[in-house]
Amino acid sequence: MIRRLISVGGFTAVSRIAGFIRDVLMAAILGAGPMSDAFFVAFRFPNNFRAIFAEGAFNAAFLPRYAAAVTRSGTKISTGAARFADEVFAWQFAAQFVLLVLALAFMRQIVSVLAPGFAHNPAQVDLAVLLSRITFPYLICITIVTQLSAMLNAVERFRAAAASPILLNVGMIGTLLLARYFPTAAHAAAYGVLIAGILQLLFMIWAAARSGLYLRLRVPRWRPEVRDFLIALGNATVGAGSVQIGLFIDTLIASFLPSGDLTALYYADRINQLPMGIIGIALGTVLLPEMSSRLAAKDEKGASIAQNRAVVLGMLLTLPCIAAFFIIPGTLMRALFARGAFNLTAADTSAAALMAYGAGLPAFVLVRCVVPSFYARGDTATPVRATLLSVMANIATKFALVWGLHLGVIGIALGTSTGAWVNLAILTWLARRRAVLVATPELKRAVIPVIAAAGAAGAGFFIGSQLGHAVTNPGRELYDVAAFAIAGTMGAAAYAAVVVGLRRSLPISGAH
Repeated sequence: MIRRLISVGGFTAVSRIAGFIRDVLMAAILGAGPMSDAFFVAFRFPNNFRAIFAEGAFNAAFLPRYAAAVTRSGTKISTGAARFADEVFAWQFAAQFVLLVLALAFMRQIVSVLAPGFAHNPAQVDLAVLLSRITFPYLICITIVTQLSAMLNAVERFRAAAASPILLNVGMIGTLLLARYFPTAAHAAAYGVLIAGILQLLFMIWAAARSGLYLRLRVPRWRPEVRDFLIALGNATVGAGSVQIGLFIDTLIASFLPSGDLTALYYADRINQLPMGIIGIALGTVLLPEMSSRLAAKDEKGASIAQNRAVVLGMLLTLPCIAAFFIIPGTLMRALFARGAFNLTAADTSAAALMAYGAGLPAFVLVRCVVPSFYARGDTATPVRATLLSVMANIATKFALVWGLHLGVIGIALGTSTGAWVNLAILTWLARRRAVLVATPELKRAVIPVIAAAGAAGAGFFIGSQLGHAVTNPGRELYDVAAFAIAGTMGAAAYAAVVVGLRRSLPISGAH
């Protein structure tokens, strides 16, 4: 698992670094105002639908069934698995084509519902509608990319799927650098999304073909295995859709906040997504096919060991990030984004939201480790029930904190964190009750080293930040950049020292 996790996490890290460069570029060029807010509505729209119909729901329903078909055949290229994949693709493509046509036709009404706070600025509404029509076709490309990625992951080929998102950032960086040739920088960013979708699609078709995997467009047929898949997909879609409703509510609420707050919230979420993407998504990507294959082979013990190892690795890598979010949020956000059109006030607003997001980060990562207990056994209904309850808690908290206590972006981020903890609590309780989540000695042995490593990182961040600010002139442009660099170096060194010293208690040595 560790080798595969390093492979997926490594490419994901490259993607996130490229995404960071893209975000720094966007912050400097777009700034925080009506134009950037309009773009982020257009950018979030296809991404929300992608999370509903593609990555989250589709992987939950498709990957365990495809992996089981491959395991039963005993070969990487299975005729039965290929036929199942083609039939699923036929239904997926038909549904996504209809959705694309409807979205393009009714985009103005959709934007009015998604961002009602824009109504006082007709020009901003017009821009958001135009940009959304440019970005939305990205969805149909990424739907095909998602299925090809799932097929590759099922046969333990993880690299291409992990590398594919890099192209989204490359496409957007390229068009942003050429922004002067577009009507506005927002147009440049939107066309970058569309171009990136095409690049990702071509790349994944090539990568899958290298492994002998193809998708052929057939006439959709109603077979028992397709029916079971569609039922599972329906359950998973309800769950994924519920999560995205929470994100839609974020956009809706933020559209009523002062201009630029929606953009500040976006950048806080982007930093929060770094550990979620590199760690949480990588763990889920590797864990689900491994547990699915082991359970298909009746290896319950092996599935539990893999899951517990994922929990330990997830917390070992996540808790130091949370320490940074709580100890040096202002230094972090100012160092990364406070330049060009993105001013110090916007950076400080993002820092406050980042702390609130950090409160829920452990839950987000652990959910990725617990959900495979159900998905790998073909149960997509139970996570849906947990998700529905968590989304209700999420939305209720946001309305109470934003409109009741007037906490602005902090209230939105805290609502998201609350929903994550509710989701984790319900899933963990149900999994333990059904005896599909078992704590192994490896997990119990690693608790103290994981906490110690996070504590050491936190101490390093604090001391390094204080030292960096003490030795740098506050009037200098690199005041926060220098402090962040020193804090990051000292935190990473302290963390590494503890991990190396206590490595025998962690699942990272050859003995494990």
